[in-house]
Amino acid sequence: MIVDIKIPSPGESITEVEIAQWIVNNGDIVQKDQDIFVVESEKATLVVTAEESGKIQILFESGKSVKVGEIVCKIDTVYSSYNELYENKTSENKQSDNIISNNEPQKTEVISQIETSENQKNIKITPLAKKIMQEKNLSVDDVINGLRRIWKEDVEAVAELKDNFPVKEKEVFTVSKNEINRQTTEEKMSMLRRKLSERLVSVKNETAMLTTFNEVDMSSVMEIRNQYQNKFTEKYKVKIGFLSFFVKAATQALMKFPDVNAMIKDENILYHKFADIGIAVQSKKGLMVPVLRNTETMNFADIELKIKEFGLKAIENKLTLDEITGGTFTITNGGTFGSLLSTPIINPPQSAILGMHNIVERPIAVKGKVEIRPMMYIALSYDHRIIDGKSAVGFLVKVKELIENPVNMLFGNENPTQLLLDI
Repeated sequence: MIVDIKIPSPGESITEVEIAQWIVNNGDIVQKDQDIFVVESEKATLVVTAEESGKIQILFESGKSVKVGEIVCKIDTVYSSYNELYENKTSENKQSDNIISNNEPQKTEVISQIETSENQKNIKITPLAKKIMQEKNLSVDDVINGLRRIWKEDVEAVAELKDNFPVKEKEVFTVSKNEINRQTTEEKMSMLRRKLSERLVSVKNETAMLTTFNEVDMSSVMEIRNQYQNKFTEKYKVKIGFLSFFVKAATQALMKFPDVNAMIKDENILYHKFADIGIAVQSKKGLMVPVLRNTETMNFADIELKIKEFGLKAIENKLTLDEITGGTFTITNGGTFGSLLSTPIINPPQSAILGMHNIVERPIAVKGKVEIRPMMYIALSYDHRIIDGKSAVGFLVKVKELIENPVNMLFGNENPTQLLLDI
């Protein structure tokens, strides 16, 4: 039976995608639910799996743009029965070998080494295999190229071979002063990268974007992490990061300054009574922004576990469209790459984005004395059309206060002393 594999819809309004990469080769025997190719749209990257086991026939090369619903490859399920038969036979042989080894000495073929090409000079062939190869007029390269799968026994054999024949160290390629490298390479921009470029330019042209800055003393946060890191990791199987503190602080600041959590919709302003915070993560395909939903209901463990999950999915290109759309606010952390200060660009249709940066020890004045403290610059880029400077600055100051006094996060937007005194 021939099974047609069609391009799935990555989301509403998307009619065309690009085949980013084929994970398998034309003619390979694939298994059901095995990843076979990657498609890239203007919003997300998706991995498509095989619907059935069998031999695959590829109809489009990677880099080609295809319509949603179009057939891009076919799977001949007739070959799946041969594959299963081969696996069953292999399993039977292994069981038979175990029975022989447990009851009587096993007879083995004498292995001889023959001359082959330079790349396969260490290949060893049994006399029986050599005889069949001669009858079929096959070379070692023909046999190697015809293999479709690497088994555990193959890996163990190569590991043993490597111990007996150590690989020589690669020669270091150096260029003399008289040789100047003027080579260039050219690659086609991915659909995701092209769309990202368009969005970034549109933000600059269609918004009144301003950026306000502040600095935060990270001493208290670092002290909490150092004191409770082991207990937290032991209980939740994930470490406490700096980002979770900023997510909690930003969430409470958004509730206090709703303009920062709003967005323009036609001629109206849409206010949100919840916080869906996007976390900018870097992937091989470009910047992705998966969204933490209802962060006002999440604790530190919830945030850290979700961020870890998003990070792994971004690396494997498995973030879904639902996971990267619908945020009300975004946090980006350029500090992971060593950035000291930057002006982050708003992620439309949102109206603001918070930028974290590198932590650097600097001398600051503390109660009239100079002390060395771990300091971080933070930046808020905002759309001045709906967010006034007072709200933007107030939001950033609130984030600063909560980060420098993390215990206050327990009391929401209220001052704990004023709550105690009921004033």
